[in-house]
Amino acid sequence: MSTITVRAIDDTLKARLRAQAAAHGHSMEAEVREILRQALETPPPERLGTRISDRFSGLDADHLLVPARRDRPRAPRLPS
Repeated sequence: MSTITVRAIDDTLKARLRAQAAAHGHSMEAEVREILRQALETPPPERLGTRISDRFSGLDADHLLVPARRDRPRAPRLPS
């Protein structure tokens, strides 16, 4: 087993961790191990581009014609 040290934890965060560990009947160290395990076992969500691609992949839209742009793109007008 490996050991890591985490320094400069905010006092409020440490107090919340201590309270959560107590609520779960764990030491703070065991609670941190559980938090890390859950965070790293959960697969990351699919990225937006992947979800869009998957949604439209079955449409066979490669033959569709995309009309040419007539107007030049305009720079956005941002409030000053």
